[in-house]
Amino acid sequence: MSITITDIEAAAERIAGDVLHTPTVAAPGLSRVLGCDLRLKLESLQLTGSFKVRGARNRFSTIDPDTTNGVIACSAGNHAQGVACFAERMGIAATIVMPRDTPFAKVEATERYGARVILEGATLAEAQVHTEKLIAAEDLTFIHPYDDDMIIAGQGTAGLEMIADAPDLDCVIIPIGGGGLIAGCAVAMKHHKPDLEIIGVEAASYATMNAAITGREVTSRGATLAEGIAVKTPGTRTLPIVRELVDDIVVLEEAAIENAVELLTDTGRLVAEGAGAAPLGVVMENRERFAGRKVGLMISGGNIDMRIFASVLLRGLVRGGQMVRLRVQISDSPGQLAAVSGLIGDAGGNIVEIVHQRMFYDVPVKHTDIDVVVETRNAAHAAEIVACLEAAHLPTRLLSDVTGISTS
Repeated sequence: MSITITDIEAAAERIAGDVLHTPTVAAPGLSRVLGCDLRLKLESLQLTGSFKVRGARNRFSTIDPDTTNGVIACSAGNHAQGVACFAERMGIAATIVMPRDTPFAKVEATERYGARVILEGATLAEAQVHTEKLIAAEDLTFIHPYDDDMIIAGQGTAGLEMIADAPDLDCVIIPIGGGGLIAGCAVAMKHHKPDLEIIGVEAASYATMNAAITGREVTSRGATLAEGIAVKTPGTRTLPIVRELVDDIVVLEEAAIENAVELLTDTGRLVAEGAGAAPLGVVMENRERFAGRKVGLMISGGNIDMRIFASVLLRGLVRGGQMVRLRVQISDSPGQLAAVSGLIGDAGGNIVEIVHQRMFYDVPVKHTDIDVVVETRNAAHAAEIVACLEAAHLPTRLLSDVTGISTS
């Protein structure tokens, strides 16, 4: 292998004082829900909100500020912030090329470190083409997000810390994009505990490492909540390490990643981006596999766009029956709306919004449909509210897709 434990230990010495030793914490609430003993490595608490500062800081130790014309990186956000942060500290000009649809929060965060941010291309691959043009035109030093020995060694320091803080783990689950984090961590953790099971997780739409190892062809496509691991091509330097040291790679669909972000917030009281929450999604989707085990989760980053985060939480309320939309048919006469409001209130529901549906042809002319958005305690409570309205001879349909609530 190109990376050894000596490289990672040397990286740990270099970055000490500039990069946080993030905590590995117990998660009793999540552990109780999922039936295993979970320990969370909170890289979301790093100074840029992601593990990427580790590799960036280690890589900058090889760059002379007096001889470089500046550094450049191509990144959807977290690597960009790591590079921009330490370029600013060292007085080196930084250029970051990002795809045009990069979340605003990551663009603004990168710019706050003084980097020149260029939005170019619909995808990371197209942004990389523009990056290569700038490297040639301006003679810039390129800092690769994962396929670089200094980057891999730097990321591996997260694993070194985790195994020191939680030496009794049975297995760890680590996100995979290009493979820098899991490759470095695998070298560090397997050195200290060879029987530790290391599991990677990829988004289904970008399961490129899994495809490379199994010899399958996968066409990466589309948007994903886990944009931090939306990488079309695994690293040539990371792939051999992953093939040798990683025991399994789990592929998660978008719904599982979204559910993990929500559960981590609702029960774990932690905010993570899609990639950072993906390890929790693996446990949620495979509870029997991890039952009773000590499981470490690498929460790799917390840089989620707040608008996306708000949507995830609201959609979670709908899935859990805590926010429902009811369509109630009433006669179009005075007092009927008040009667519906009273019944819902008496049943303990909180009305958020009401919209009349008078103009549609399927509503009798002397009747009206009203769509009511209601806050409830849970799905069972929502079912009680529907039953109360039906008992008052008010035909009611549940428009929300909530499991376990009868709409008959």
